[in-house]
Amino acid sequence: MNSKDILLERIRSGGHLGLGQQIKLSMMLSYPAILAQLSSVMMQYIDTSMVGHLGAEAGASIGLVSTCLWLLGGFCMAATSGFSVQVAHRIGANDFRGARDVLRQGLVCALAFSVLIALIGLAVSRPLPHWLGGGDDIAGDASNYFLICSLFMPAMLLDWLCATMLQASGNMKVPSLLSIGMCILDVGFNYLFIYVLDMGVTGAAIGSGLAELITGIAMFSFLAFGSKELRLTSERGSFRPTGPVVKRALDISGPMALQNVLMRGGYIAATVIVAPLGTVAIAANSFAITVESLCYMPGVGIADAATTLVGQSIGARRKELAQRFAWITTFMGMTVMGLLAVLMYIFAPQMMGLMSPDTPVIELGASVLRIEAFAELGYAAALVVYGAFVGAGDTKWPSVMNFGSMWIVRIIPAIFITRIYGLVGFWICMAVELNFRGTIFLIRLARGRWLTTYRPESSSQ
Repeated sequence: MNSKDILLERIRSGGHLGLGQQIKLSMMLSYPAILAQLSSVMMQYIDTSMVGHLGAEAGASIGLVSTCLWLLGGFCMAATSGFSVQVAHRIGANDFRGARDVLRQGLVCALAFSVLIALIGLAVSRPLPHWLGGGDDIAGDASNYFLICSLFMPAMLLDWLCATMLQASGNMKVPSLLSIGMCILDVGFNYLFIYVLDMGVTGAAIGSGLAELITGIAMFSFLAFGSKELRLTSERGSFRPTGPVVKRALDISGPMALQNVLMRGGYIAATVIVAPLGTVAIAANSFAITVESLCYMPGVGIADAATTLVGQSIGARRKELAQRFAWITTFMGMTVMGLLAVLMYIFAPQMMGLMSPDTPVIELGASVLRIEAFAELGYAAALVVYGAFVGAGDTKWPSVMNFGSMWIVRIIPAIFITRIYGLVGFWICMAVELNFRGTIFLIRLARGRWLTTYRPESSSQ
């Protein structure tokens, strides 16, 4: 076994882990997850940059519907978490057979759910851009982009489900490598469909979808046949969903799904607030969000590591160790995102220049990015602490906290402030809210009540 596997085995066996070993293990799990998240962001960055160079209207057409795609994707992510958290708990308890049972049931339930999500996307794709306040100049491309991305939702969910299952087992390397491969595929497919075949925005959606599909198949192949802990060929097992596993998945995923509706609804409301500001503001907002994601996605990767470490510690019934891992990963996330925020502030105009050749878009986007740089520490805390809470199966109150912060501190004030200060006013509201959210999550982490939500799980058989 390598050093990472040895340290993970000490969690499960009740062995001693010193502070240095805890930090080392946190870093070993975090850096592949960071690479995976960065590759995902780079894929979005490539999409937006390639399309952005076709003109502000093309970039705005993607930006208009992107929040709705996040809404659909958020449901898929919630569905995967309901099962992957159970897998982490069972692996922490050395119940590998039970973990594989949960995996089988998760594949059936999550993929069936993704088909439903794709059908919903198909049904609303045509009128959606007009519902969001988009003009006729971008509605056609926006509708086509949303439709194609919706149809690829099952591929995306397969990719996410297999990746989170591997991460739950402590394998961060394979998902990160395959995610990097997906980024490379996306570049090739996008160049082919956007430029060679001259399909524009529609080509960007097809290229990204094919990259997701190929990566999802590769991720499943490794999970089913190559994973030491979770390979499905280890023994025969039923794929039929069972009551206890599905109920526990709903207990975990239910609050996350509701949070997704309310939080993504906030993002959609933000789109509606920004849309009347015009094409330049829509494009600048969309491009700035993509650029900022380069700063916060490392935090998402560290949050994935926190979910795994806390989940396995909780499964091993080592709550004090779970709490230490939560704090270690939180400080890591804040350090990394804080450093990246400094770089984002300094190089905001150059980063926006890679997204669009339009000077007004670059200037406005750079202005709001420099405002957001002051929110990254708070955002880091909120991201990583939430990941730790998910690992403990504590999703109810954190979901309420996310919702309250988003709507009360960000959206409602933004309705009025944006009318006065435009897009800059909206991003000021966003920065204030992210710092507030990070503060309340740190308070809940310090109080330790999130550790009391865990219930030992019985085997699925």
